[in-house]
Amino acid sequence: MLLEGSCHCRAVTFSVESPHPYPFNRCYCSICRKTAGGGGYAINLSGRAETLDVQGEAFTSVYHAVIDSETSRGERHFCARCGSALWVYDPDWPDLVHPFASAIDTELPVPPERVHLMLASKPAWVDLEARDTDKCFDGYPDESIAEWHERLKLVR
Repeated sequence: MLLEGSCHCRAVTFSVESPHPYPFNRCYCSICRKTAGGGGYAINLSGRAETLDVQGEAFTSVYHAVIDSETSRGERHFCARCGSALWVYDPDWPDLVHPFASAIDTELPVPPERVHLMLASKPAWVDLEARDTDKCFDGYPDESIAEWHERLKLVR
């Protein structure tokens, strides 16, 4: 599925091909929550890095989070004008790019279940809105975004 996205001020627009477009994965880690998660979590999608097409790249900036006193190689791209979180790219997984669902303008499919991850980092003010079919993890889940889509036969 072709995903099209933009920042709030529209200085940056982008598209990326995603075989895994369901916005099911709610991450409550402090990095996602503080850089992109106004509701207390962020939702990351998955796309094929070689298909990422960016217009207005001069308006993007990159943040490298510090994790356990080490600077992450992961690149959190955001608009330098309006601050909108756009996508994450990590050179450790060069075939993938992870756009934030909040930056996607394309209508996304509704997930049949959700995964709540990094709940050990969830602040008390954030209500966990988990349904009976949802899976919850204090850390990372035991299946990837691709495996989740494959298990539910949702690969496009």
